[in-house]
Parts: sequence; structure tokens; C-alpha cells
Amino acid sequence: MITLKEGDKAPAFSGKDQNGKKVSLSAFKGKKVVLYFYPEDDTPTCTVQACNLRDNYALLKKNGFEVVGVSPNDEKSHKKFETKFHLPFILLADPDHTIIDKYGVWGEKQMFGNKYMGVHRTTFVINEKGIITKIFLRPKNKQHAEEIVEAGK
Repeated sequence: MITLKEGDKAPAFSGKDQNGKKVSLSAFKGKKVVLYFYPEDDTPTCTVQACNLRDNYALLKKNGFEVVGVSPNDEKSHKKFETKFHLPFILLADPDHTIIDKYGVWGEKQMFGNKYMGVHRTTFVINEKGIITKIFLRPKNKQHAEEIVEAGK
């Protein structure tokens, strides 16, 4: 359950990306970060969201944002997802839910009347000082980059 609020310091994290490279939040000090959590690589809604961020990546970069996606998938799955959809940003593997738990995005979900545990699609916008400036609990997947840029103004 998400207990973080806008104005809180973003919890530190590190993990491996789709290329096996270690990535830490501290590496982005002095930059704005879009940290988005999604349930699973190459599923319909997750793909729409990732492709919106890809298609608007130049706009996000122009506005000073770095993009980091996190899901429970492993590095190999992330690499396939990156390659298939030409994703230009970091995808962190978090199969042990270390980062997911720090940000409180794991919890009960429901689909077609069935309850199950999973990642709640959530985006945290973190400023240059490591402070969470915006939390999107239900990102508009087809307009997500636009809503991030608007929130960053």
C-alpha cells in the first residue's frame, strides 16, 4: 500500500537494468526522474504505456526528465521488451520486490471478479533534489508523457 506522499524524499534504490547494469537513484542526482511501476512486460496496457513514453521520449528529455521503468520481470524479459518495442529508457528488474515494496506499489488487485496480488500501475515524478513532486496512481496510459510534462511545470 502506498504510504509515500508528494513532498516526501524518494526512497533510495538500486537494481539491475535490462543490460545487467546496476542503476541507483543516486546516479540521477540533479536530474528529474520519472519512476514508473508497471505489472508485466509485453502485456497490452503495459505496452501502451511504455510506447507512449517512448514516442514522447524527446519531449520528456527536453523537459529534463530521465525515465526508469520497474516491474517484477527479470533482466531477460526486460531486454526482450526493450528490443521488441525499441524502448530508449531504463527498465529495472525487481523480481524480489525490493524497490516495489519501498514504494508501496504491491497489493491486492481485482480482474474479472478474481482477487490477486500484483503491482499497482503507479508513477512517481522525482525532482532534482530527490523529492517526490507528483504521484500518478492511475496514469493515463495513452497520454502519460503529456501528464508528466504538465505536472513538471
